[in-house]
Amino acid sequence: MEGEAESKASSCPSNLQCFTKDANPNLSISLHNKSKREPGGWKSMPYILGNETFERLASMGLLANFMVYLIKIYHMNQVSATGLMGLWTGVTNFLPLLGAFLSDAYIGRYWTIAIASFFSFLGMASMTLTAWLPQLHPPGCNGSTKCSGPTASQLGFLVMSLCLVSIGSAGIRPCSIPFGVDQFDSTTEKGRKGIASFYNWYYATFTVVLVFTLTIVVYIQDSVSWVLGYGIPTGLMFCSIVLFFMGTRVYVLIKPEGSIFTGLAQVAVAAYKKRHLKLPDDKMGFYDPPLDPHSVVLSKLPLTNQFSFLNKAAIMMEKEINPDGRRVNKWNLSSIQQVEELKCLFRVFPIWVTGILSLTPIIQQSTFSISQALQMNRHMGPNFQIPPASIIVISFLTITFFIPFYDQFLVPTLRKFTHHPNGITELQRMAVGIIFAVLSMIVAGLIEMQRRNRANNDGSIMSVFWLTPQFFLMGLCEAFNIIGQIEFFNKEFPEHMRTMGNAFSSCSIALSSYVNTAMVLIVHRTTAAHGRPDWLVDDLNKGRLDYFYYVVATMAFCNFFFFLYCANNYRYKAHVSDAQRDLELVISSEKRLDV
Repeated sequence: MEGEAESKASSCPSNLQCFTKDANPNLSISLHNKSKREPGGWKSMPYILGNETFERLASMGLLANFMVYLIKIYHMNQVSATGLMGLWTGVTNFLPLLGAFLSDAYIGRYWTIAIASFFSFLGMASMTLTAWLPQLHPPGCNGSTKCSGPTASQLGFLVMSLCLVSIGSAGIRPCSIPFGVDQFDSTTEKGRKGIASFYNWYYATFTVVLVFTLTIVVYIQDSVSWVLGYGIPTGLMFCSIVLFFMGTRVYVLIKPEGSIFTGLAQVAVAAYKKRHLKLPDDKMGFYDPPLDPHSVVLSKLPLTNQFSFLNKAAIMMEKEINPDGRRVNKWNLSSIQQVEELKCLFRVFPIWVTGILSLTPIIQQSTFSISQALQMNRHMGPNFQIPPASIIVISFLTITFFIPFYDQFLVPTLRKFTHHPNGITELQRMAVGIIFAVLSMIVAGLIEMQRRNRANNDGSIMSVFWLTPQFFLMGLCEAFNIIGQIEFFNKEFPEHMRTMGNAFSSCSIALSSYVNTAMVLIVHRTTAAHGRPDWLVDDLNKGRLDYFYYVVATMAFCNFFFFLYCANNYRYKAHVSDAQRDLELVISSEKRLDV
């Protein structure tokens, strides 16, 4: 296939004319030519979003209360439980990089999700067994004997269960969003609007899952039965698999194209070998074959001057092209398309770095905000007390209600003024999210200062609902920043690397967690002086958690200016000409015929 495409490079003066005439003589080329199978579009969304919703219910049902499970059922101390939890969380957030590579290079997104779903189901079933079978967890405690910890075999089975769940997450997390994007035809205005709405609804369903998990599932695990509390998510994971396969008949499947890193490495090597050459004044001096009609790539990227040193990799030298138009050595000559794809990664990297720091405030809502809740009045009536972890629901409820409003009302309104199909750009959306993150930390600090002063002055205890403003602002931060990041990475990464781009989002969360841990350790070790406890002492009334929040807000505020600098210098993927857009429509038509 590549050979056919490359053979046109030296024999045709125009890549477009060459393709339309010779690429497939058995296909009648017409811009009005419709494929036998239209893109799945919204017809496939019930299956994809349903699969993702059930899978998230299963995995979050395991994660939400897992710390309590380790302490109560496995009798681990706080240090051991925290260490195991942290290690597993880190591995789970980094493994999607491997899953993304295998998906894009060899397996494809459909089969990656299918295989990973089975691993996730096996992991959840194994976790249910650890709660059900007495042989798989330590015996219960009684008042006269000391609690015994897990044996090596019991701990080994638990770790095996976690590994299975991590393998499942490695395949599902990076592929679910790109697989949903695959169902829309990005060469049409309707398809591009559908993709933008898909991102919003994807995250909205995710927040609904979190609300359900932090309330119903956690209550069942704490107050009814751990077996039932893990059995329900396991059953939902099975439903996820069934629902996913039910939609097979309407999915659009994109085939993998081999290792994505080989082509990028070839550009770097070729550019280095030709570093002493002078760039041609004419585009005709560059190697620019037409796109392979069977490739997943739909957008032919034009040559740009940014990172121009990479352009030298596409300079055609004597004896580098065979008589049939094929390259003699791919490590000596790269196409313009390959060069521009590597530039996409170079451009995205600074934005990705700023994203790591911008997510750090979000980590606080599941750590010290819970500590705040423990020090506040959580009663609702005389007989019911809100679990401290459930207060996070305020943030997710904000997202759940705001995203439909944003998608259905705010975007159309903004579109009238900006003339942008999504209302505002992805980078603008991320910037708004960072502002809300800063405001959330400032408000959290002010509320904590008020809570601490009341507790120390007159012993009064504030209601836990005083935390509502900071969680509300954090919900808006996620609605703008995280969704903006997801949409940005999926748009700006090359088409055949979208899965990898989604995995980068997962890595951002993992690295943000590590940055937060480092900040906590530094503050903990440096703020204790002259007999005063450190800011983050266990008793919040003696510490200064409000100061820590201000430090986080300051870092987020400084990161905002760094983000503005990177965003101002960022160049979105170049738009193609009308003629090239016609070519993309033709390629899209042929690809749909082959599915």
